[in-house]
Amino acid sequence: MSAGKVLALCAVALVVAIVLGASFGTDPVSVVTAVLDPSSRDHDIVFEVRLPRVLLAALAGAGLSVVGVALQALLRNPLAEPFVLGVSGGSAFGATIAILFGLSGATILGASLVPIAALAGGVGATILVHAFAAAAPGSRGTSVLLSGIVVNAIASAAITFIKTLIVPAKAQELLFWLMGFLDVPSRASLVALAVYGAIGTAILLYDAARLNVLSLGDEAAEHLGIRVRAVEIRTLLASSLVVGAIVSVTGLIGFVGLIVPHVLRRVLGADTRVLMPASLGLGGAALVMCDLVSRGSFRWVHIEPPVGAVTALVGGPLFLLLLRRRFA
Repeated sequence: MSAGKVLALCAVALVVAIVLGASFGTDPVSVVTAVLDPSSRDHDIVFEVRLPRVLLAALAGAGLSVVGVALQALLRNPLAEPFVLGVSGGSAFGATIAILFGLSGATILGASLVPIAALAGGVGATILVHAFAAAAPGSRGTSVLLSGIVVNAIASAAITFIKTLIVPAKAQELLFWLMGFLDVPSRASLVALAVYGAIGTAILLYDAARLNVLSLGDEAAEHLGIRVRAVEIRTLLASSLVVGAIVSVTGLIGFVGLIVPHVLRRVLGADTRVLMPASLGLGGAALVMCDLVSRGSFRWVHIEPPVGAVTALVGGPLFLLLLRRRFA
């Protein structure tokens, strides 16, 4: 199948997923009534509740997937994924501190402090990873990968320690956030996420061809005129901006940035210039559908599992299957 057809299918999949996500939920509604009658209850449910949440899922899935493609190309490691930067651990630690000090309901200029703290933690973790990797000998890709793992481990240990100090109610709030969740976002947070994601994604798309050249190795890329360190710094900072913004709103959602690039690479090959736009569509569609499963799986008992648990339950076995086929 040609790359153009795959890109078109990914775009169609995203549109279909958004329509399905807005059409189905815990309460039955008529989409026709919602569109034709702005004063109806159906209109309020579809356009004020479901659609913002579906758009949040689409933006988050697209962002995590395109960052997964970029990091796998940069680090030349198919197991790399957005959280390898340590941004997940940093973001989670920032949110944990905010929750610990009871800032869940506090705002600055109308913006909640928990997302702000999470974004600051993610950016700070990325700066640390870059500093450690720059000082470490050996392969740059390996240094970034190992530094990210260590930063995430330290952040996870700190969060575990903090959880023992807070009251059960706050511990429950923190656990739900760490599992990854999608809720109805405010218009401001949705717009902010779209802006941050667009800026970061634009930078990654700008460097897509250069990331292809990096697969030849740093020395070969430099001989071809690529400023390797500049590309690495731009990719890491852009990835941090995208993932930090996502995590600050949704919490930790894993496997999307790992599975989607793997699936597309088996179909399209390793050309980052094609993988990135395709991942935007398929990644967004994948997370929207996982959220739809989360909303509908336990509605008869009036509970909703975090979407991060759904992505892990679906993505884990799928990734093992991909590994088995690769090494069979």
